[in-house]
Amino acid sequence: MFKFYLTLPLAFLIFWFWEAPLGILSYFASLNSAFLQLFSLPLLVKTYFKPWKSEYREGLVEFSIAMGMFIKTFVIAADLILFIFLILVELVLLLLFLFIPVGVLFLLLK
Repeated sequence: MFKFYLTLPLAFLIFWFWEAPLGILSYFASLNSAFLQLFSLPLLVKTYFKPWKSEYREGLVEFSIAMGMFIKTFVIAADLILFIFLILVELVLLLLFLFIPVGVLFLLLK
């Protein structure tokens, strides 16, 4: 029983700096996947050169493709800006989580 208490600091360090960040990264990967599907970014990129509303009437095909590309450019740009913001928030949260023990030690030793 006494040996277990001696390994608690090592168990804490393994949990805090290895297991928990892996779980957090797994959660963030799932969140990013859901974000991409919710904002249709892969679908917009895949259908970039197709008409916006599937307009295939004679004389309107070229205009529909050009208009679709014009609209999709702004939608994709907005989606990318939001996605980059999400990635930055996730990175900040992960770094804050990792530096909590360092901050506590700093406060205790001050």
